[in-house]
Amino acid sequence: MPKKMKTFRRPLALAISFGLASCFPVQAAEPDETDAVPSVTVAGSRGPLDPDLPATSVSRTREELLQQQNVFNPEDALRNLPSMTIRKRYSGDRNALVGGRSFSTSQAPRALVLMDGYLLSNFLGRFDAPRWNMVAPEEIARVDVLYGPFSALYTGNSMGTTIAFTTVKPTGFMGSARLASQVQAYDNYGLKDRYRNYQGSLLLGDRLASGAWYKLMANHQDSTSQPMQYYGVNASAAGVFTRPSGNAVAVPVTGIVYDTGPTGLRRAVFGANAGAIDHTKQDTVKATFGYDFASGISAEGFVAWWQNDSVNTNASLLRDAAGNTVWSGRVSSAGNVFDLPANTFAPFDREERHLQTGLTLKTTNRTGWNASAVMTRYRILEDTQRNAGVADPYAAAGGSGSAVLRDGTGFRTLDLQARYVPTAGDWTGGAHTLTVGLHASDYALHQVTRNLADWRNAAGVQTQYMGGRTKLSGLYAQDAWRFLPAWTATLGLRLERWKASDGVQRFTNGPSTDYARRSDNATSPKLSVTWATTPDLDLRVSAGKGTRFPTVAELFQGTQSGASIIVADPDLKPERSTALEITADQRFSHGSARATLFQDDVRDTIWTQLNLAVFPNVTNNQNVGRVRTRGLELAGVADRLGIDGLSLDASIGWSKAVILENANYQPSVGRIWVRVPRVRSTTTLVYAPTPLWSAAATWRYSGRQFNEINNSDINPDVYGGLSRQKQLDLRLRFLPARQVELAAGIDNVNDGRAYQSHPFPGRTFFAEARYAF
Repeated sequence: MPKKMKTFRRPLALAISFGLASCFPVQAAEPDETDAVPSVTVAGSRGPLDPDLPATSVSRTREELLQQQNVFNPEDALRNLPSMTIRKRYSGDRNALVGGRSFSTSQAPRALVLMDGYLLSNFLGRFDAPRWNMVAPEEIARVDVLYGPFSALYTGNSMGTTIAFTTVKPTGFMGSARLASQVQAYDNYGLKDRYRNYQGSLLLGDRLASGAWYKLMANHQDSTSQPMQYYGVNASAAGVFTRPSGNAVAVPVTGIVYDTGPTGLRRAVFGANAGAIDHTKQDTVKATFGYDFASGISAEGFVAWWQNDSVNTNASLLRDAAGNTVWSGRVSSAGNVFDLPANTFAPFDREERHLQTGLTLKTTNRTGWNASAVMTRYRILEDTQRNAGVADPYAAAGGSGSAVLRDGTGFRTLDLQARYVPTAGDWTGGAHTLTVGLHASDYALHQVTRNLADWRNAAGVQTQYMGGRTKLSGLYAQDAWRFLPAWTATLGLRLERWKASDGVQRFTNGPSTDYARRSDNATSPKLSVTWATTPDLDLRVSAGKGTRFPTVAELFQGTQSGASIIVADPDLKPERSTALEITADQRFSHGSARATLFQDDVRDTIWTQLNLAVFPNVTNNQNVGRVRTRGLELAGVADRLGIDGLSLDASIGWSKAVILENANYQPSVGRIWVRVPRVRSTTTLVYAPTPLWSAAATWRYSGRQFNEINNSDINPDVYGGLSRQKQLDLRLRFLPARQVELAAGIDNVNDGRAYQSHPFPGRTFFAEARYAF
């Protein structure tokens, strides 16, 4: 921990911490007082996570989500959990990435996301978020989160966070229909408009007398984002904009917005560009099926198809003397002259078709041995992005452009596991719960770039191909050993073998490279010791190593600049984490509280940075020698606050991530690691006086963070920066009839402006209606 916790002096952090400390009764629970069910599960229900739970976990059930927050997309269910950051820029965002205690939202491979045991994390590109679309908000039964690399049951991608969604399963005939909508009036950087989102879901299922069951889900979403990025030009350190060369005549314009950019330089902003406004239509259809055999064997599987059609447009701020919009060319304003390239405000369209399938076979014995096999296959059937070469109004008539296609990219996974649950006096002495397993996965990347005569048609001449494959196999074992009545030690070991092959970059008019095969090994031991000091207080110390191997995109995705190839880095080392966690869990008669100290020391963090160790300097994926994060997390819940039906759910976390070694970029050594806030807190008050209605209010805060590893972004609260986030969310829920539910809410009531490079939404009104049968 840092010697001085300066952030603790901040009024917001102090107030929340005081509230956590003062809201719980002093007395411990009596032995028969077991009715309290905390909304943040600290040591109780474990859901589908590692049943031996060797580290901190939290959860939300369906009912808690319905009471506490407005959930438009599945990832919204995570936004109020301790030390979590969800980079969801707008509803329908396909790049809604996860950040945790010690890793940023640009380090997606450190978050392992599962749905009913099937992998949703795709690890196919730097900004490829988990495929949230394979889950509809309507079918979420619960979500559980496990922190750190302390369980041997999961791959090294769990070194940051493991997230497990559990979906509803029918116990009889069931179904529901849901309609939801959002609207926000957004005003920023000279652009003002109203943006609307709509979503409809249908869920139908049944469990038959034969033991078979099925569930059908359909979800449709139509969303439009606020402007995501802006075209800007920085002035010199003296505040002067460089005048372009040549004698071209400049058109006088109005509308340029001047501000100060993240690095403290004066900046001119010309409008929303690079497909800033995303109108996306998305559809998901999923069929889940299962059968429970009389022999104690169950089988289940699913097939899910997701499609996305996006139209990405732009908005120029510039107007000439006649009031016409100016999209490109030489312009002048207030004595400054600028050149705008023809493609500054060029739009793009994207069409995607994805297919995922999964199959599970398992036994269901109460004690003794159980076995399971889980298989997942994910394939991009079509992914075509067509980029225009000219601005919006001219692009409508066609013209040249380019296209990027990722058809055939995908992954496969297989997990085989056997678990032994003891009985008193058995061959283990009733003290050992054993788990052993095998894991295998492979990832394939195929990416083609084409030049197009007409950007509206993806048929064209191929100019670049990049591809490759990675494979991971693992063997693991874990033993939860109750060696004394109040003591349990969980010991685990994971052995992994990783291979990279078929790496290639080919250019039609330039050099091509075939990359050599690579392989590497990892040994990741785990140890957790829990002491139940009293029936209401648990103390736990957990230590573990985790290894996260490079993704196929980090190894082989690259670009061509002239005659040279810039690749991510085919020789990247794996990230290796050594983590420690000390936790105290206290349960009270009507609540619970948790305090956790944690440290994560990571060698060879994979990051995109400027490499000063070579000449000429290049920017690509590299290994950062050592990054260490230390922090404290407090979380708790109180079910009774002196008013019937009033409850509190709160958490606050402090962390400090420091770059200790970085041979390729020395100016970063000693600096704060990127995109990990110093303070994160969430406080939710729920008032539910009767089962017929409830009201909830949530205050979320995310503190100072950096986007540059040398911490040169000194002005964070602007576009391009990583700002503080201060947001109040409200929700009101009614159940006017047994099968009907109505809800209304407002997210970001205070209309606070926040940025994680891109702007987050402003004040957003939410409404939903649900009919269950």
